[in-house]
Amino acid sequence: MLSVTPWRALAVCLLAGLGGGCSTGRKEVKEPIAPLYSVRDPQFRRGVQALATPALLPGNRVTTLRNGDEIFPAMLRAVRGARRSINFETYIYWSGEIGHEFAGALAERARAGVQVRLILDWQGSARMSAEDRRLLESSGAQIVSFNPLRWYDPRRVNNRTHRKLLVIDGRLGFTGGVGIADVWTGNAQDAAHWRDTHYRLEGPAVAQLQGAFMDNWIKSRGEVLHGDLHFPALPAVGSALAGVTRSSPGRGNPAMRMLFLYSLAGARDSIKIATPYFVPDPLLIRELVDARKRGVRVQVIAPGRHIDSKLTRATSRAVWGPLLEAGVEIHEYRGTMMHGKLLIVDDHWCSVGSSNFDARSMRLNDEANLNVLDARFGRQQAAMFAQDLARSRRISIEEWRQRPLTEKLLTPLYEVIKPEL
Repeated sequence: MLSVTPWRALAVCLLAGLGGGCSTGRKEVKEPIAPLYSVRDPQFRRGVQALATPALLPGNRVTTLRNGDEIFPAMLRAVRGARRSINFETYIYWSGEIGHEFAGALAERARAGVQVRLILDWQGSARMSAEDRRLLESSGAQIVSFNPLRWYDPRRVNNRTHRKLLVIDGRLGFTGGVGIADVWTGNAQDAAHWRDTHYRLEGPAVAQLQGAFMDNWIKSRGEVLHGDLHFPALPAVGSALAGVTRSSPGRGNPAMRMLFLYSLAGARDSIKIATPYFVPDPLLIRELVDARKRGVRVQVIAPGRHIDSKLTRATSRAVWGPLLEAGVEIHEYRGTMMHGKLLIVDDHWCSVGSSNFDARSMRLNDEANLNVLDARFGRQQAAMFAQDLARSRRISIEEWRQRPLTEKLLTPLYEVIKPEL
């Protein structure tokens, strides 16, 4: 998320309102999903495939990459090893050392004959240097800007691609929370280097990640890319069941919101959420409270004072009351910005990728999440969550009630802008 000021948020609300927002007149889920079975029940898998994600495919291997020191070398190694195609989609691409390194690696592959395509969000890539763009374009790489603003259609300002996808030769994929900017370098060692997680994917589910890229390539270019170059046969390489949920504002009930609601209803033991922007809507709050009532332990890690949008943090804190009263444990991450996006249910079902726990990700952005049904992967993510929890501070209901008076007085403003954050 770019830094959001109250005035910028109100301007977005105004522009969206003048153009009718991103609404399609659809009906959304308004009632809680009945908790009929757990995520371990075969019925959960059948339901999630029907309601929120394509088939969960067997035979995948998912590798967790923590922070820039692990993430960027792995991605650059994959780019430099590409032989046929590179498809790359991201929200943030800013000028800086890592941005220039990626531009150089992508350009070198394009000059070597690899088909290189980039989808860059128009807003999120506004700080990409002209030098890096010229380098890519002169190499033969194809670059499209997603949803550039048009005076005749102000609604476009509200629909961004927030997806973070890299697919190499149709066989190797990456997704997670990182953009291309120097704040993601390092190892979350100080406030200038953010905490984040990315994932390396191998196996049949890579085709679904590729499909998410193709979705926005078609929207942006009107061109269908297919064949062995982009969708080769993918043999099993691991043991994880995995599938990709992609969500866009123009598609019926938002798939990402359905995914989260359905996942929460499947919890029996624990729900663990790490997100940089925790602004759940009333139904998601009710699902979390209902989970507590049936004995589920609910833990949330959100940013503390180190956050790129103070307004978003204040808006988040404004909705914590019912959650804290129900016994939901909310922790603020210390030392740097927490930008990881992770949902773990019963240490068995995980959803990772680009989606935040807020209205923008669930209703307005184009998002893509990798979902993994695998006990081993779930335990790995739970262990990582515990390490992040150790760097966080729990907020009590008493402390929340004593939050600054200005936050309390501005709560009506937060309610107005909450859907646009």
